[in-house]
Amino acid sequence: MKLSALSLPLLLVAAASVADAQGARHPGTGSGEGAAKMDVTRKADMKTIAGPADWFTGMVTISGQFQRDAPSRVGGAIVHFEPGARTAWHTHPLGQTLIVTEGVGWTQVEGGQVVEFRAGDQLWCPADRKHWHGATPTTAMTHIAIQESQDGSPVTWLEHVTDAQYLHGPAKR
Repeated sequence: MKLSALSLPLLLVAAASVADAQGARHPGTGSGEGAAKMDVTRKADMKTIAGPADWFTGMVTISGQFQRDAPSRVGGAIVHFEPGARTAWHTHPLGQTLIVTEGVGWTQVEGGQVVEFRAGDQLWCPADRKHWHGATPTTAMTHIAIQESQDGSPVTWLEHVTDAQYLHGPAKR
């Protein structure tokens, strides 16, 4: 099933409605019989860290990191890239979904063209495809990254994207 950019908020509202119907008067606060069924992490409780220099070039912040307990394998984070910032080349054993929430960015799969994307766009990189993504040289970008772990790892980090590779930019139309 393909979801539009508006589907995620609607799914969250539907999930909250189901939790309320099951008795979760105040999800995540410990009250109500359904409270144990819904785990809410408040924004104020989420840590924000600088993107490690081994994985990123430029100013990157990561917040809302999560990794769900087994049997789930899903994890993710909200990642903000200042202009010129980008990931190193990397792969994901089970692929990666990016939901762009703000700004303009670039991405590239090894051997392919650099592609521009914007707020509201969703990107899918298939399993084990070497790729990078980040902001453009002049515009910041924020995305929600979602991926699954295999054998305890959601990502394999590789070499940094060179300035020449990055500044090549998207193909002109």
